[in-house]
Amino acid sequence: MIAPLLSIDQVRVSFPGKGLRAPRNEVLRGVSLDIRRGETLGLVGESGSGKTTIGRAVLGLVPIDAGTITFEGTRIDTARRRRRRELSRDIQVVFQDPYTSLNPALTIGDTLAEPLIAQGVSGARARVRVVELLDRVKLPSSATGRLPREFSGGQRQRIAIARALALAPKLIVCDEPVSALDLTTQSRVLELLTEIQEDTGVSYLFISHDLTVVRHMSHRVAVIYRGEIVEHGDTVEVTENPQNDYTRKLLLAAPVVDPARQRARREAFDQTFRREATA
Repeated sequence: MIAPLLSIDQVRVSFPGKGLRAPRNEVLRGVSLDIRRGETLGLVGESGSGKTTIGRAVLGLVPIDAGTITFEGTRIDTARRRRRRELSRDIQVVFQDPYTSLNPALTIGDTLAEPLIAQGVSGARARVRVVELLDRVKLPSSATGRLPREFSGGQRQRIAIARALALAPKLIVCDEPVSALDLTTQSRVLELLTEIQEDTGVSYLFISHDLTVVRHMSHRVAVIYRGEIVEHGDTVEVTENPQNDYTRKLLLAAPVVDPARQRARREAFDQTFRREATA
């Protein structure tokens, strides 16, 4: 059996409560997940469920209280700063807001060259790579001299994706990467991410509150509720035959084009929920 690229095992994370004597707030309660090479694992849950905390724990942005996180068989949750810099070659991130995640004072060329130069790439080679990256995300090479504010939201997210790809990572944490975009732009960005994965074999941890988006992108889906994974499996299985009430509610929260079909879905769920509640 091939070992997973990333493995999260019984991870717990808590944050300080409000006030000096307030108990700590446990955000993750023994979460276990794995991501295979070339795979997209969709992680879906509502706001406050703990999904973003998982991504931040993988990136080393929040400490864990218990459990382990391993990457390519090596534990990384205890990695120190120097090791984290090394890991940035293999693990990258695309954040939700494509504007605040880009330095407004840097040109796009400087933004894309920055991680390359930090890893010791020469200026000349970095400039060549920047043009390659822009082409990869379907933006013109003339974009190098422009600032983030000169681009649309969808274009800025493409730039953020290009920056994540700069060091040819093996895993990208996508934290709500399309939630700030309109539906048409969402579709284009998702198509771009899929195309990049097919061409490069990169793996994604795709975090979202929208089960419809996750269904479109993912090979497997994990549903998180109040810091615990309540359902996990093949995307088709989870989205077409959900076993957990919370997963069903997430499906109903994702609108469909046909109002009659949406109404029928809600009525069917209400009937099922009432039967289970009185059983």
